[in-house]
Amino acid sequence: MMTFDARETVLVIGLGKSGLASVEVLRSRGATVYATDEKPAVELADAIATIEAQGARFVAPDALQPIVGALSSAILSPGVPLTSAVVRTVQARNVPVLGEIELAFRLCKAPIVAVTGTKGKSTTTALIGHLLRECGVSVRVGGNIGNPLIKEVPEMRATDWLVAEVSSFQLETIRAFKPRVSVLLNIAPDHLDRYHSMDEYAEAKFRIFANQSFNDFFVGNLDDERIAMLETGRGETTRMQSRQLWFTLHERHDNATMYLQGGAITYAPIAGDPRPVKLLDRREIPLAGAHNVQNVMAALLAALAVGCDPARLRDAVKTFRPMPHRLEPVGEIDGVLYVDDSKSTNPGSVVAALFAFDRPIVLIAGGRSKGTDFIELGVAARHRAKAMVLIGEAAAEIAEHAGAVPVIRAGSMEDAVAKARGAAAAGDVVLLSPGCASFDMFRSAEHRGEMFVTAVRALHEKAGA
Repeated sequence: MMTFDARETVLVIGLGKSGLASVEVLRSRGATVYATDEKPAVELADAIATIEAQGARFVAPDALQPIVGALSSAILSPGVPLTSAVVRTVQARNVPVLGEIELAFRLCKAPIVAVTGTKGKSTTTALIGHLLRECGVSVRVGGNIGNPLIKEVPEMRATDWLVAEVSSFQLETIRAFKPRVSVLLNIAPDHLDRYHSMDEYAEAKFRIFANQSFNDFFVGNLDDERIAMLETGRGETTRMQSRQLWFTLHERHDNATMYLQGGAITYAPIAGDPRPVKLLDRREIPLAGAHNVQNVMAALLAALAVGCDPARLRDAVKTFRPMPHRLEPVGEIDGVLYVDDSKSTNPGSVVAALFAFDRPIVLIAGGRSKGTDFIELGVAARHRAKAMVLIGEAAAEIAEHAGAVPVIRAGSMEDAVAKARGAAAAGDVVLLSPGCASFDMFRSAEHRGEMFVTAVRALHEKAGA
């Protein structure tokens, strides 16, 4: 049994947010902690100073051999692949390599709701936290949503709940991780620069329910073909032991626990009175797009699995507000609405965003490709966009699929917003939904969104609005 305390010596691999948080928690428990990172030392100066102030020691990757024999475990940050040279060095000495969410799970006293999927994870995770809070549940939210899961764990009690957004990268390194409720939203092409195929990517996502038992719940999307194959009676059924709660945007399906009926989100209770319960009209959802109706359904089912009262959930949904950089309206100038969807980092997210509005759209897209193709994005753009303003490394690749949609190139976010304004008319939407990673031009997706907001505000001031 790993105790992660003064009896153990641990190596933290990767000094991003997760790595720094892991060092802090491990040191607070008295563990001897080393840390390493393959980035150039000059880029790590602040991180090294932080961990050394906490009593940990930095070791360069090429200087690990003398300490590997003393290690009881290694904690891997999600951005570091299992194939890295550092991981191979540690594994060659039979040192267990765990992910940060595995560490958090082993130290956490509270039950966990875990959310994964290609798109919608952050919104659904935040919404579940909001629903539980509004229903009187003591809850914390963490993980891939922005704050490392391990940071939320130390003060949690068995009577609390922890809602975690988990990525495929994080799920690669789980061993015992066992959420009380697992949520799988969708599976669409993404991260194919890391995975060899969609099947491999999907298998990483499926690990979210791998350790669950009949006492646990799985929430799944019947409208997603890959996920629907997990349904009892279809495909491989023996791999899932948890109780299944399914949602769909269609009229009632035999195994659907939540569905649309006459435009209302309807719940088929899994216990007690079997009569369907209409929870709320889809028009009452304060989020745009059909994909967000699915996100709300998933969040509602997770909250119901936790034990929330259906009667309290309607008002709880209505008071939720969009998260930053996720279809977030940031201003209106001369009748043109500007929307920040910078957290859209794969083509599937762009498709969902394009169909979230019933107004003509000028789309700002592009960045660093993650190995996915842009065929589906191009098809959606030809149906929904009046023009595309393209930025970043993937601009030419996206333009190949634009068809007859006018394509405008831009060299910066300020330039992109100015050119989008020139292509838009009153009643249109200028939508930043990049469909790519941000690291060719920006520090992060958040930074990209902030630069968009800054450019829109500058236009607003110039227009005297």
